[in-house]
Amino acid sequence: MRLILIGPPGSGKGTQAKLLCERLGLVHVSTGDTLRDAVEKATQEGRQAHVFMSAGQLVPDDLVNEIVRARFAGHDKPGKFIMDGYPRTLAQAITFDQVLREQALGLHAVVSLEVADDEIVRRLGQRWTCPNPACKAVYHATFKPPKAAGKCDLCGTELVQREDDQPDTIRNRLQVFHALHDDILRHYQKQGLLRNVPGSGEIETIYAGIVKALGLR
Repeated sequence: MRLILIGPPGSGKGTQAKLLCERLGLVHVSTGDTLRDAVEKATQEGRQAHVFMSAGQLVPDDLVNEIVRARFAGHDKPGKFIMDGYPRTLAQAITFDQVLREQALGLHAVVSLEVADDEIVRRLGQRWTCPNPACKAVYHATFKPPKAAGKCDLCGTELVQREDDQPDTIRNRLQVFHALHDDILRHYQKQGLLRNVPGSGEIETIYAGIVKALGLR
């Protein structure tokens, strides 16, 4: 089984990727991990990527593509995998098609977790974090509220809401996600690979929906 998993921030994509790997014996290919591995090994591409990463900038498409190509051309290339965080643009998707053809690896499906934007804002916009560097506990106003409002259960520090968890920031992130990924979804839909799966509900319910969409049971 060779999959791409796509979902907006807060969709639970990471949780589902972990379950799929554990239960289906897939290799989890994360863009972040792949980039960090290339940097750690000091490959030519890794050294170039490090310049952008250390400056807090996005690594350019062509460089990410080359690092992914190297991952799939290596002696330890995965035969069964789930891609998480790549492709992020239509250009990356087209390049990844070519990479897979070069390695005689065909995709089985592209799973898109469908979660309404308002639900994403509700999920992420109610997160509160302990700013104490020795603690960093995370709470959720609905799913995991602190025992005392606004106070960390563990150390008593006043909780704060990170900028990334503020509703306006979340909506901006969602706009960027849709702008980049709508073209990708259409790309895979034309190939007959796209599987839309509801991403709301219990974790196991969502997992069962993915398994059903893949025709595994």
